Amino acid sequence: MKHLRTHTVLASAVLLTGAALAMPPATSGGPHRTHPHPPPSSTESAQVVLDWERTAFTSIYPATPIPVGVPLLGYTSTAMYDAVQWSARRHDSSETAAAANAAHDVLVHYVPAAASALDAQLVTSLAGVPDGAAEDRGTRIGKAVAADLIDERADDGYGDTSIHYTLPPAIGTWQPTPPATDMLAAWIGSMRPLVVHRLARVDGPDALTSADYTTDYTEVRLLGGTGPTVRTQAQADTAVFFNSNSATMVGDALVRYLEAHPVGIQEAASLFATIHGAMTDSLIRCWQLKRDVGFWRPFQAIAAAADDGNPDTQPEAGWTPLLPSPPYSDYVSGHGCLTGPAVEVIRTRLGETTPLELRSSNFPTAPRTYATLTQLEYDALNARIWGGFHFRDAVTDAYSIGHRTARAVMQEMDRHHRRR
Repeated sequence: MKHLRTHTVLASAVLLTGAALAMPPATSGGPHRTHPHPPPSSTESAQVVLDWERTAFTSIYPATPIPVGVPLLGYTSTAMYDAVQWSARRHDSSETAAAANAAHDVLVHYVPAAASALDAQLVTSLAGVPDGAAEDRGTRIGKAVAADLIDERADDGYGDTSIHYTLPPAIGTWQPTPPATDMLAAWIGSMRPLVVHRLARVDGPDALTSADYTTDYTEVRLLGGTGPTVRTQAQADTAVFFNSNSATMVGDALVRYLEAHPVGIQEAASLFATIHGAMTDSLIRCWQLKRDVGFWRPFQAIAAAADDGNPDTQPEAGWTPLLPSPPYSDYVSGHGCLTGPAVEVIRTRLGETTPLELRSSNFPTAPRTYATLTQLEYDALNARIWGGFHFRDAVTDAYSIGHRTARAVMQEMDRHHRRR
């Protein structure tokens, strides 16, 4: 995205933070019930929401590929939010029971292999709810919301394996590495959005003969390989640290932050519904571009540099990325399309200096906490270059998509809340 291009990386992160919203928000595609006034504040604890977000993470992953699980997080969090809001309108209903049952039923439907563990978690969640009419009503509300969502999303394109990556081999075009013959989950790019109706637009990858492409090519060739490199050990460690589950890293940190800094159940449910709705809709655009544009990965570009028509892209025989490239194309970065919207929602709702403790499966005893969310994004963004995954253009455009999608989703959620 040329209006965001810069190779002073911290300046890039700041520009992305302030990028203008370019898409109008639309009405939500979820099974929301509208009312003329917002619901009253609930006095119930938000812990049930945090428990079920954590349960969703462990039920969906690691069995599900990272991008495939993101819409399931969106469904689960949307159902909890709707159930809590609906229950809060009743003075005789338990929001805890509503949230737990909504999350449980959605997850059992989409992750049936986890049903036993989910049933046990539901028992645990309801153990602290007094038996009686309020629990019964909350249970009915949660189950009704889950059933509505499952029905409403039944034909949204999730899991449609008839959709494939079909771009033919060409200079500049990504191709699967044999024996693979397809990209992972090409159908994600055809899903109906969860919240917005118009997805964020970007201008596509840089032309192979452009100065921007030459700069990006040289940067990743020098910084992202396994051979002699100008990359520092700290940069290599950062690349490995962020090569963890980008669908849950920020969300897991937020769960733990909210346990230490409690908010109300409605605010917690809204936060996660907004984050996971924005992540889902950002990912849909990301996968559409990965499938339909299919720009090559750095390892493919460097191997074929002699044929790219650019005299300034220096070939390097045997170049391999520091970390293995996933089975889909470069443009745009999936990591950025997940980290960007999550961080933007937290920045807007909780503040730029929210101290999230990030944990990585690759450094289990060495979590990281950043003074600002911009610094967090600086490392997360550059990690994809230092690891050899992406050209800078693919990552900066991903953050642009993620940030703008987050703002559109927040606007829609605010309007939806006022309509209730």
